[in-house]
Amino acid sequence: MQTYFIELSYLLASVLFILGLKGLSHPETAKRGMHLAEFGMLMAIIGTLMHHEIITYTWILSGLVVGSIVGLAMGFWVPMTAMPQRTALSHAFGAFAAALVGISEYLRHDGKIDKITMSALGFEVMLGALTTTGSLLAFVKLQGLVRGTPVTFKGQNVFNMALLLTTIGIFIYLIVVPGSLPLFFVMVGLALVFGLLLVMPIGSADMPVVMSLLNSYAGLASAATGFVLNNKVLIIAGTLDGFSGFILSVLMCRAMNRSITNVLFGAFGSADTAAASGMQQGVMREVSLEDIATQLAYARQVVFVPGYGMATAQAQHAVRELANTLEKRGVTVKYGIHPVAGRMPGHMNVLLAEANVPYSSLYELEQINPEFPNTDVAVVIGANDVVNPDARDNPNSPIAGMPILEVDHAKSVVVLKRGQGKGFSGLENPLFFKDVTGMLYGDAKDTLTRMIQAVQQA
Repeated sequence: MQTYFIELSYLLASVLFILGLKGLSHPETAKRGMHLAEFGMLMAIIGTLMHHEIITYTWILSGLVVGSIVGLAMGFWVPMTAMPQRTALSHAFGAFAAALVGISEYLRHDGKIDKITMSALGFEVMLGALTTTGSLLAFVKLQGLVRGTPVTFKGQNVFNMALLLTTIGIFIYLIVVPGSLPLFFVMVGLALVFGLLLVMPIGSADMPVVMSLLNSYAGLASAATGFVLNNKVLIIAGTLDGFSGFILSVLMCRAMNRSITNVLFGAFGSADTAAASGMQQGVMREVSLEDIATQLAYARQVVFVPGYGMATAQAQHAVRELANTLEKRGVTVKYGIHPVAGRMPGHMNVLLAEANVPYSSLYELEQINPEFPNTDVAVVIGANDVVNPDARDNPNSPIAGMPILEVDHAKSVVVLKRGQGKGFSGLENPLFFKDVTGMLYGDAKDTLTRMIQAVQQA
């Protein structure tokens, strides 16, 4: 009876995971999808706790209490603007757990493991280890504890490839001769180092792809854990997570018109890349807040284009309030969302949803671009590469061919920036020097708050 209950709970959990992932494919059904996946995870945990091989629940309950406290604290105290960092930590925790399970199983069997099990175990530990350190470095970069630009050195790609091949070589050797404990831990150590070296040359501008790739790695490590433990629901959940993350990475690379290899090894945002973008093309025209407020107040259509600057300034609520003020004056307000804006997939959608911006007001790149010629004012909030016309007009640009939000086709453009810096990517943006563009410098949240008052008085 116990076995039947476990299998039934795993089957139900697997179905709920699939339905939950399906729900996450659209913002309108995402909340329901999350609830389905959460209930599926609950069923998977209950089924696992009923397993007859459990000797004592002491450590399990201790881990449950500690994990619940940490999870609740993160849920309450981590702001929505820090979701990329929190997600990177989640990837690190999941991958670290997978690596620890693999190490524990290897030590428990004293290296006496058949080749098939060793293949899954080695893959689990190797992928879990590199994902752990890679995710932690991604967190550190996103949190601003180290610089977000790529860190490179001469011969880096060759060194990284040699390190990876060495790690894989040890992995293959352990499949044939699994009893070498020192070699096993050498493989673990090399994988940990490789995870750091993998993320070091990747700039913050490419973090959305990195985040989805790390999600994929963590999922595949969990799937391998399922094979080691003969846990069906872990295999299914890990496979869903792994392949969905990989597919998302491919789609995001297409959105940037770049390959995954270019993202991983191109060091986009380095000094050389920045130099390749060209020289300054004129003078940025600074405008007054009162002039822009008047333009917005008497416009027929306004399009907000959010970027990472909106996230760092935590300005999403101010954007929503300004939009409400304009709509009360009869202005049509829309939001142009680029698929790779921000530092994780769907970053802008998450922030705007928190500010209760209706999904019907969000427009994808293909939908909003035809609207710009009829737009009176396009308001760019901390975005750079996703509105850079060089991607369209300059074949020598590092981002040539990348689909962009063509805000320069609007009748007037106002850009909210902290200063005249080039942002994370290091690329100069000709949009900032165009005649239709006015620059508003300062903290975006403070600027938008003052603009609301100015619009009300216009």
